[in-house]
Amino acid sequence: MAEEKTSTPGPSILGIRSLRKSFGELAVLTDISLSVDRGNVVSIIGPSGSGKSTLLRCASFLERADGGDILYDGQYALRDGVYAPKTELNRFRTKFGLVFQNFQLFPHYSVMRNICEAPILHGTDREEARERALTLMRKMGLEGKENAYPYQLSGGQQQRVAIARALAMKPEILYFDEPTSALDPELTGEVLKVIRQLAEEKMTMVVVTHEMPFAKAVSNHVIFMAGGVIVEQGDPLAVFEDPKEERTKQFLRVFER
Repeated sequence: MAEEKTSTPGPSILGIRSLRKSFGELAVLTDISLSVDRGNVVSIIGPSGSGKSTLLRCASFLERADGGDILYDGQYALRDGVYAPKTELNRFRTKFGLVFQNFQLFPHYSVMRNICEAPILHGTDREEARERALTLMRKMGLEGKENAYPYQLSGGQQQRVAIARALAMKPEILYFDEPTSALDPELTGEVLKVIRQLAEEKMTMVVVTHEMPFAKAVSNHVIFMAGGVIVEQGDPLAVFEDPKEERTKQFLRVFER
């Protein structure tokens, strides 16, 4: 993508070229290409079934793409449809964190263990992992919840634990897959406030979202997808206030009502 005037200079942390993914006869992604520069927030919008979540799942290796390239820091994780060796993919996995729409916390783990488990398994000292978890909990407004279990938390609190868990691995880029879709409006605001704060701190993020005002206000770049392709992309003001493609105009009119 062309660099926006609000972009942070520097190499792209994520590059996707001509990515394709089908489920049987259904083509879900067709020739998707994009890049994400460090410190930027890229929002992906579009109707349900447009391939947005599948794109994130391919970028994070939860789904195997059928073709194309995926690069992290200019290095190939996928090249012409062929994946790097498993050891290389494991190294690439340390570069990103994932936040899902339905939280996906471990229900039988406390908040503290949910946040600490992965860093400890990857070799972080237990006390260091705990101190980082406490710092992240304060940042997420979760003080005093370290011994609570997910069922004892509101949806907004659970999602903030999920964000803390993702940040505990010190990722270079965070992926959010519709992080507020399972929340009511009041709790949605809690989570969006956290993501805004991360954006102000120049955390690199790719956010699949239906929250149009949020995408317009926080993003450096907006991508509109429909039917498995990128229909339009660019500066948020350009996409939201002066879209060029009729399909984009149709989609945005729904949110103006």
